[in-house]
Amino acid sequence: MKKEFFKNSLARLIEYIERDDLKGYDPYDTLNSYFPFKIFGKWGPPVAIQFGKKNPFNIRPLMGIKKGLNPKGMGLFLKAYSIMYRLTGENHYKEKATDIFNWLSENPSDGYSGFCWGYNFDWASPGSYHNAYTPSAVVTAFVVDGIHEYLKVFADKDAEEIIHSAAKYTDTDLPVSEFDTGLSIAYTPASKGACYNASLLGVETLVKSANLSHNPAYMTKCKSAVNFVLSKQKEDGSWNYSFNPDNDTERVQIDFHQGYVVQSLYRYKKISGDDDPAIEKAIKNGLSFYFENQFFESGRAKWRLPKLYPADIHNQTQGIITFSEMREYSGDYLPFAEKIAEWTINNMQDKHGFFYYQKFKAFTNKIPYIRWSQAWMMLALTTFLEAKEEN
Repeated sequence: MKKEFFKNSLARLIEYIERDDLKGYDPYDTLNSYFPFKIFGKWGPPVAIQFGKKNPFNIRPLMGIKKGLNPKGMGLFLKAYSIMYRLTGENHYKEKATDIFNWLSENPSDGYSGFCWGYNFDWASPGSYHNAYTPSAVVTAFVVDGIHEYLKVFADKDAEEIIHSAAKYTDTDLPVSEFDTGLSIAYTPASKGACYNASLLGVETLVKSANLSHNPAYMTKCKSAVNFVLSKQKEDGSWNYSFNPDNDTERVQIDFHQGYVVQSLYRYKKISGDDDPAIEKAIKNGLSFYFENQFFESGRAKWRLPKLYPADIHNQTQGIITFSEMREYSGDYLPFAEKIAEWTINNMQDKHGFFYYQKFKAFTNKIPYIRWSQAWMMLALTTFLEAKEEN
């Protein structure tokens, strides 16, 4: 009976997603507006993005912002549809996966050493501005993860070639920062500093290619990047978000990225066969911290520790994925993934099938973002249901 509860939730979500052909809005898409926010100087674009992200009323249609296909979301959808086909054998899921794979194959970012992808909107901070489709280690890695799943399910040789091409981009176009304890792969071709989860997502892309082609140079680079991240783990098992070598400080932010980091370390270990006990210890301690500190017993995730609100759909989905995928580390993890999924469905799924963005004490931001909410939730539920089947 409980399994039907999750399957019904997923079916309603997929129906919603396919209603608009996988198109939608994003929390960060404000600069797709016709309004020239740059006229307000370097602060105009980032302030506009924050306004669009935090505004619970969706005024995007009034600002000329159109629903679009987000490459990162498409990568997440590709993995989810591939898993659905493996679970059900239904041709509909194969057709959708193939359509998404073809779209990603035909829409990489231009002008780089290999296949790569970026967000379908401009994004900015006070110190930098990136045009739409500027490729990053993060977006490229999630697209490659979807293509890698597609390859495993459908054995498409074109998928394998794209993975190798994306690894060439990651290896050639993303700068590397060298440290005494290892190296860090940059977030974008223009990035500075060391973002732990972005570097490890670059590792994921490289190790997948290296495993398919037996590339020892990629493996050496991956090992060095892993060692640097291990050196930044705190005694309690947590990681901060990033390191700035210019002033020797870290950006303190603990949230769903903790799940990203342990998951990337796990995938590196699993794909590479690296049995270094330091990696295993870091994974166990990182998972333990994530399990004991990031969530309430009910299954609701905390925001950014120590802040408790809002409940963010991305925190929810990452918990489901991490504890489903890494269930071998504790008998408590898969049941807790189920608890997170149940809380999320009961508290954040709309009657129309989509999932809300954030739930605060006094109100809920119900804007149905396609990448941040729907794509992640579809992948979370498919990952969880497959884990239940295998268990």
